[in-house]
Amino acid sequence: MEILILTDAQAVGRQAAAIVAKLVERNPEAVLGLATGASPQGLYAALADRVDAGLDLSKVAGFALDEYVGIPREHPESYAQVIDRDVTRPLGLDPRRVHVPDGRTADLEAATAAYDREIRAAGGIDLQILGIGENGHIGFNEPTSSFASRTRVKTLAPSTRAANARFFARPEDVPTHCLTQGLGTILEARQLVLVATGQSKAPAIAAAVEGPLTSMVPGSALQLHARATVIVDEAAASLLTLTDYYRYTADNRPVWQVVD
Repeated sequence: MEILILTDAQAVGRQAAAIVAKLVERNPEAVLGLATGASPQGLYAALADRVDAGLDLSKVAGFALDEYVGIPREHPESYAQVIDRDVTRPLGLDPRRVHVPDGRTADLEAATAAYDREIRAAGGIDLQILGIGENGHIGFNEPTSSFASRTRVKTLAPSTRAANARFFARPEDVPTHCLTQGLGTILEARQLVLVATGQSKAPAIAAAVEGPLTSMVPGSALQLHARATVIVDEAAASLLTLTDYYRYTADNRPVWQVVD
């Protein structure tokens, strides 16, 4: 696992966007895993700047990490709408190539199995973008999620619903269930990039990066991946114990590993 500690949220977004851009320049038809929430917003904004400067993402395919169960697709906080608003349109993606789990179907089990088949049919995910929740969840894989789990229905933890309540008119409007890529699905991506900023994420980052491998911290699953990069600002890194080492290794990367 590579840990990059940067000065602020804007620097985190720029660095993560540079990694995505390098992939797409090498493979214009790359398949991206798309996270929602606050954490990746800086990444998407920096990537939009690169698109404005000439980066072409029109052939990229995208698969959203998750979707709420039961709210209309037209609801402004459905992830179908969020992905369209925050990712597809600003980045110039082809909407036909962007996929979101169907949380409105009557047969949710069939929908989750179909989503994993879609990912496999696309050749798998080349780079999965991730954020992390304050309880250590990635996607909507709440604590005690199996590391072998596939895309499935999950019940959202009360803390997760409370964190997302700011996006809804009333706390009780936050859905109680979701569809999410499983940890096993996420770990099949060829590269993982997790971004986190702010003091509130510091305990989760410390537990995921330096704590034991445990289902109680789903983000610790990144320790199992051969190409996982965690990009954080100073605040989110504040509880890490090996910060000097992470900075040293970042400053002394081989030339082939450096991304501008």
